Amino acid sequence: MPAVVDKEKCTGCGTCAEACPVDAIKVEDKAEIDAETCIECGTCVDECPENAISL
Repeated sequence: MPAVVDKEKCTGCGTCAEACPVDAIKVEDKAEIDAETCIECGTCVDECPENAISL
């Protein structure tokens, strides 16, 4: 199952997108994860300062 963003916690800082090794995350107002591109590595989960992403 790909990573999921909790939109209420996400501040749109972009840390997750910078950390993602496969560019599966785009940030406009909030982070959006492309489920087909996500490799479920957990890097975004570890890097998110708001704990807004889970696997």
